Amino acid sequence: MRSIWNGAISFGLVSIPIKLVNATESHSISFRQIHTEDMGRIRYRKVCELEDREVSTAEIGKGYEDADGTIIPITDDDLAHLPLPTAKTIEIVAFVPADRIDPLQIDAAYYLAAGGAPAAKPYTLLREALKRSQKAAIAKFALRGRERLGMLRVVGDAIALHGLLWPDEVRAPEGLAPDTKVTVNDKELDLADALMDTLGEIDLEDLRDEYREALEEVVAAKAVGEAPPEAPETARGGRVLDLMAALEKSVKAAKESRGEAGEPEEAEVRPLPARKSARATPKQAGGKKSTSTAKKTAAKKTTTAKKSTAKSAQGTRKTATAKSTSTKKTAAKKSAAKKTASRKRTA
Repeated sequence: MRSIWNGAISFGLVSIPIKLVNATESHSISFRQIHTEDMGRIRYRKVCELEDREVSTAEIGKGYEDADGTIIPITDDDLAHLPLPTAKTIEIVAFVPADRIDPLQIDAAYYLAAGGAPAAKPYTLLREALKRSQKAAIAKFALRGRERLGMLRVVGDAIALHGLLWPDEVRAPEGLAPDTKVTVNDKELDLADALMDTLGEIDLEDLRDEYREALEEVVAAKAVGEAPPEAPETARGGRVLDLMAALEKSVKAAKESRGEAGEPEEAEVRPLPARKSARATPKQAGGKKSTSTAKKTAAKKTTTAKKSTAKSAQGTRKTATAKSTSTKKTAAKKSAAKKTASRKRTA
């Protein structure tokens, strides 16, 4: 990696020669401006407005425009001899816990490489001191025409420098929070916690720039004269009317996306309608045989009941006939006895 700045770290009376190297790189796809009619490149030319002619890079310098429009020229030699101790030095001013640094202040990131063999010992000393103290070093340094604030911390076996914004460069978030009074209950917080736990953690190495990948597919397709791939339809988010329902659905969707089985839903109990007859009963396996058997059983029961009824009727008739005959005999005997008594009295 090519160094962009050479200097030294000032650690008390210890001076550590270092080289500043960019720690990040951009993978974004850049476009050229073109003339759509003939695909010609659109270029910007540097023209002096007083002479109305294009000038070369060697003729271009820096200048500060005053409030009245006056241009004050500033040369590279002027910048190299700034009356600052940090012009070529990263001056450590304090050591603080890393969590004291507001992430809003963190700007560009750089690696610090030891500047030769003499720097190896003090470089390693500073690195190990930062490790053991579990603190970050706050430093001031000058880069690209201005003094900046920085934070030094250990990354692997190297020391990293994070450029920091000055405190007055960070805006206060005033007037951004909702001005409507809202109450959040414990159940809503519990569901939010459950959603956070379900989503869990992720390895940042697994994340990728899907926009750039999709853009590369479009460029590759058009380069060979093919139609670019169609974008998938995105689900349109509806208006959230019930926060609790939205949280519950979110937890369920997160579990399903991770292949986790959700809690079993409660079964809905419905009363069954009363059965009117045997015909209304649903058929079992082998429905015809069951129906035939049921019919035969019903027929046998009906026949048995008829026979029993007939026997009962016959018995009743015999009993009635016997009683009638007995009654007649008794009446005849009484009549004969009366006649005999009458005859005796007459004699």
